[in-house]
Amino acid sequence: MFLAQIPHVAGFELVGICNRELDRCRAAIEETGSLRDGGPTPLLSDEAGRLLDQCELDVVVEATGDPSAALRHALDAIDRGIHVVNVTVEADALRGPLLARRATEAGCVYSMAYGDQPALICEMVEWARTVGFHVVCAGKGTRYLPIYHESTPETVWGYYGMTPAAARRAGMNAKMFNSFLDGTKSAIEMAAVANACDLTPPAAGLGFPPASRDQLAEVLIPTVVGGVLTEAGTVEVISSLHRDGSDVPGDLRWGVYVTFEASNDYAAGCLPQYGVATDASGRYAAMYRPSHLIGLELGVSVASAATRGEPTGQPRTFAADVVAVAKRDMKARERLDGEGGATVWGQLMPAAASLAAGHLPIGLCADLPVAGDVAAGQRLCWQDVELPESEALTLRRELEASVAVGAADAIPAPRVDSQQLNCGPTQIQTLRDWRSSGGAAIGWWTCRRPPLGGE
Repeated sequence: MFLAQIPHVAGFELVGICNRELDRCRAAIEETGSLRDGGPTPLLSDEAGRLLDQCELDVVVEATGDPSAALRHALDAIDRGIHVVNVTVEADALRGPLLARRATEAGCVYSMAYGDQPALICEMVEWARTVGFHVVCAGKGTRYLPIYHESTPETVWGYYGMTPAAARRAGMNAKMFNSFLDGTKSAIEMAAVANACDLTPPAAGLGFPPASRDQLAEVLIPTVVGGVLTEAGTVEVISSLHRDGSDVPGDLRWGVYVTFEASNDYAAGCLPQYGVATDASGRYAAMYRPSHLIGLELGVSVASAATRGEPTGQPRTFAADVVAVAKRDMKARERLDGEGGATVWGQLMPAAASLAAGHLPIGLCADLPVAGDVAAGQRLCWQDVELPESEALTLRRELEASVAVGAADAIPAPRVDSQQLNCGPTQIQTLRDWRSSGGAAIGWWTCRRPPLGGE
């Protein structure tokens, strides 16, 4: 999607793409019309290191969807002083705070991807705090029923009202769509938001309460004032379906929101004067955005990193974790198949509780044998699997050892002087995953910033 926008943004220019299947790179360029007439021919490669070494770059956008690959790509770019915009939110949940710290130490920016819901939620939280409101809850909408936790790549299309054959013809990835449906992606995204905004995840995991846009200020407030939250300052995902499967009128399935409390009686009195819906007390209100445009909006992150040295959301604490929960009974030696698969789904929980119990992160449970019998609904622990040494495991251990769990400002804010950035010509790299093919695609862009001072 971002490829399609490049020719229409002054200063953006496609430099190269990396993909396991280079023919898909060429097809993507042709389909999206991402090259300007007379512009340079992008370098195509199936080796990310080659593009990092051969292209003069300013920003990398990682979008493989594979947390282990994303960690390696991000670190390789950061080690070269290149800004990183990370679309692969799974890597944020696994090790995001330390990637942000590493980037700050290297004098570059590590950022969440604008257009995806986590970055948009962070923007709304920042807005509420900046104008003086107390953030009560932040999150997004989705389609949810409890039975979806049991969904597999074989059953997922029935929940979406389509046949497997139709999904194959459309090039749709069953595991990716199943991750959205079974609650894993929601948990990962809310972990990213909690870690970026210093919010507390619900102790019992996401509740997915049904709610419409107009009910946000009534539902997403603490129980002591009539809502469903156990505490203020948290994250939650609302469902577009009632538990009986009927639609919620005026749902927020594609959008994001923040609920907040007025700072004083005067501010509370102003809210209805400007058409802001509140709860019965008039002190709690909500703002929302009804939709998000994912890659079509990604240029905001790219421009922010390259020209201002600022992230559009960044993990700063380790407040939230996403742990693997068994979808069915399993016997010893059966293998886990990771996010979006048939064996486990990811549940959000406070990081402190996850570490205390030794739970297994969802981002590390792909293609692993279980050490013993596992019951459906069981939260897996490290000792429940046979986990080989890997770079991703080492990085996870580093996060657990070096980041204060739940501590605000664990990661220092980036201090990048935009006047010292290499902006002439600035170059932007983007890693783009064409997930329907199961391969990682890396797109590289150039951004030439307009001269300052009207030069």
